[in-house]
Amino acid sequence: MNFPAELKYSKDDEWVRYDGDDAYVGITDYAQSELGDLVFVNFPEVGDEVTAGEPLGDVESVKAVADVFSPVTGVVLEINEDLLDDASLINSDPYGSWFIKVGSISETDDLMSADEYAEYRGQ
Repeated sequence: MNFPAELKYSKDDEWVRYDGDDAYVGITDYAQSELGDLVFVNFPEVGDEVTAGEPLGDVESVKAVADVFSPVTGVVLEINEDLLDDASLINSDPYGSWFIKVGSISETDDLMSADEYAEYRGQ
């Protein structure tokens, strides 16, 4: 499993990449491998508020539908439209396939470093 050191991770298997005061959010390599081949994503709209620890959308695989939880509280600035057309991009590049960009961040879930996340996942 790949857990880039520059990212932060949630216990719900999301990653966060900070870009100044904003953050990109996606699901981890572990999450996509557990879900299998992803076929559909459901995101919030630009301008919607997301809350740390609460669902921000979901992903559908050939196996199941799973909620994606927001690791931060803030306002959705952008969604990754490429994933709406091809959810399988997440399987091939989970850390390049961000879901949403969040601004006005006021709270974060208890985020872990890459080493802490790897240990949490038994890797």
